Amino acid sequence: MKRILITGAGGAPATNFVRSLRMVDNEKFHFIGVDADKYYLQRAETNEKYLVPLCNDPDYLPYLNMLIKETGAEFLFAQPDMEIAVLSEWREQLNCKVLLPSKETIQICMDKFLSFEKWRDAGLTVPETMMISTELDLKEAFTNFGPTIWIRAVTGAAGKGSLPTDNYNQAKAWLDFHEGWGSFSAAACLEQESITWQSIWNEGELVVAQGRKRIYWEFANRAPSGITGLTGTGVTISNPQLDDLAQRTIHAVDKKPHGIFSVDMTYDRDGIPNPTEINIGRFFTTHFFFTKAGLNMPQIYVKLAFNEKLPHIDKKINSLAEGIAWVRGMDVEPILTDMSTIEKAESELEQRRKDL
Repeated sequence: MKRILITGAGGAPATNFVRSLRMVDNEKFHFIGVDADKYYLQRAETNEKYLVPLCNDPDYLPYLNMLIKETGAEFLFAQPDMEIAVLSEWREQLNCKVLLPSKETIQICMDKFLSFEKWRDAGLTVPETMMISTELDLKEAFTNFGPTIWIRAVTGAAGKGSLPTDNYNQAKAWLDFHEGWGSFSAAACLEQESITWQSIWNEGELVVAQGRKRIYWEFANRAPSGITGLTGTGVTISNPQLDDLAQRTIHAVDKKPHGIFSVDMTYDRDGIPNPTEINIGRFFTTHFFFTKAGLNMPQIYVKLAFNEKLPHIDKKINSLAEGIAWVRGMDVEPILTDMSTIEKAESELEQRRKDL
């Protein structure tokens, strides 16, 4: 039985990690869940649950090590970005295994502007971007990237601080409100269509990868940018151009990738996909989608961490059929279906409207 400690255990991504591993036949796991939020902790689907300090608290690491000793945890999986950043820096002091990319890679990928510079220097097509420290910078951004620019915090997840705007006064007020001068960037605004390419690597060798297209963001009408970080419906895709771009995006920040790299790509006005972010060291929230469809990436990841024989993988890249859909929302069980079923409902509606 493998004993795995999971941070951010009350969140949906960690829950999907647990659910994926519980689907593995002929193998048992004991999950030790920790969370810094006393309410989120109650949602954890782990065998044990413990409240922990925030990761920026001096007691965080000693407390984790105490729990590792008490519970016999052999491996630690962290899902929240902030915890990954902290645990990466202190990985040598942890009293159990981790499987993470290099410290430098995590530092680069946690900073969206540093990532942009790496991709630009590697010759990839990326949205023109600049840091905004002064009002003159903001005016320059509108001149260079306008009429509509994209403002966002350079660190953080779920579209933190993002706003598309063609109004200078609105942009300035946004930066004032978020105290974002010097920590926000402005970029040329991209289109809505986006792709995520989730992958696992072992010492520079690609182990497995799968592409997914996001159809829409859940609760998009409740965010100024339309970006909530909550995928509503995702669909499996297979596109050699995107596969190649995702790998070049990863190799631009790490010549020998190791661990989990989830690349976000968004199309520009010319229909060219641009890398916008690598979610580093963690799976995207809805990775249980792939598990239910037949590709259990958490199982592969844990096998790799324990240096065990990997399960058979039919295809290293995009082994899932195209068009499998994962429809999800708040307080409802996600539905695994396919695009033909969804489109059939549309066709039936149109036919019945004609019959009215």
